[in-house]
Amino acid sequence: MPIVAPSSYASPGGRANGHLQTLLPALFRKVVGVAYQRERIATPDGDFLDLDWAAQGYPRLAVIAHGLEGDSRRAYALGMVKALARNGWDAVVWNARGCGGEPNRGLRFTHSGATADLQTVISHVTTTRDCTELALIGFSLGGNLTLKYLGERSRALDPRIKQAVTFSVPCDLQSGSRQLAGFTNQIYMRHFLRSLRQKIRAKMKVLPGKIDDHDYGKLRTFKDFDDRYTAPLHGFVDAEDYWCQSSCLPALKNISIPTLLVNARNDPFLAASCYPFTEAAASAHFFLETPAGGGHVGFMAFNPLGEYWSESRAVSFLNQPRDGERV
Repeated sequence: MPIVAPSSYASPGGRANGHLQTLLPALFRKVVGVAYQRERIATPDGDFLDLDWAAQGYPRLAVIAHGLEGDSRRAYALGMVKALARNGWDAVVWNARGCGGEPNRGLRFTHSGATADLQTVISHVTTTRDCTELALIGFSLGGNLTLKYLGERSRALDPRIKQAVTFSVPCDLQSGSRQLAGFTNQIYMRHFLRSLRQKIRAKMKVLPGKIDDHDYGKLRTFKDFDDRYTAPLHGFVDAEDYWCQSSCLPALKNISIPTLLVNARNDPFLAASCYPFTEAAASAHFFLETPAGGGHVGFMAFNPLGEYWSESRAVSFLNQPRDGERV
C-alpha cells in the first residue's frame, strides 16, 4: 500500500494558502548557478526538440519534463537540476514543442499525452550518453506525460530507467480542466490562454494559412482551446476525447518501477479525481504523497542552500537504496 503518510512537508509560517504557494515561487524565485548546454534533436516526423543539459559526467541521469507553457528556465526546473547536481546526478530538461524559444516546423505542439516525444528523448540519451541509470522527473503537464509513459511502457521500459518522481499532476485532465475554468482560478486561465496565443501567432508566421487566431478572444477555457486547436491538430475528436486518451490516471496501475507522485491537497489546479489513492493503495510501485500544503509546483522551503522541499524530496526518493527489481 504505497501511500506516503504523513508527508514530511510543512508550509513555511504564514504561507499555507494554496494560491500564495503557487504564485510566490513562480513570480519571485530566482535560481542561479545552472549552466545549460543546448542540443537540438530530430523527431521522427521531421521536427525537432531542444534539450538543455547540465552534465558533469555522473553515471546517473535525470530526464526532466516541465509543465504547461513552461521550459527549462523555470525556477522549479533549475532548482531541481541544481539539487540533483549536488547529489551526484546529471540532468537534461527537454523543452516540449514550441517551448524552447523557437516555434517548431510543423503544426503539432506540446500536449499532455505526447509520450512519443518523451520516447524520442529517451531513445536519444540512451544511445548517445554513457549512463548506467536513468530517472524520470515531471511537473504538472510534464508529470502527467511522464506517468502515462511509464504506464504505457510498463515492462517494456528501457532497463536503465529505475525510478521516477512527479509533482502537481492533473491525473484526470477532464476534471483538472474544469477545475481551472472555475471563478477562483481565472487568473491562471487567462495567463495560460495569453501564453498559448503567443505560440499560435508564432506558428502562424512559420506556417501561414495553416493556422490562425481569428476570434481567439472568444476562448475562455481549456475546453475552448482544446476543441479548436489541440484536438484537431493531434488527431483527437474533440477536447473530451483528448482528455480521455491523454490522462495518465488509467495507466497508473501498470507502472512497474518505483514512482512517486506528490500532489498538494491545497493545489488550486487539482480536482478530487487527481488524487489517485485507490491506484496507489493497489500498487506495489506507485507511491502517492499528499501534503496539506505546497500549492501547484510550489513546495517552498527556506534554508541556506535555497533548496525547495520538492527538490530535497525528489533526491531522497531517487537516492533511496533499492534492489532495482520489477515485480
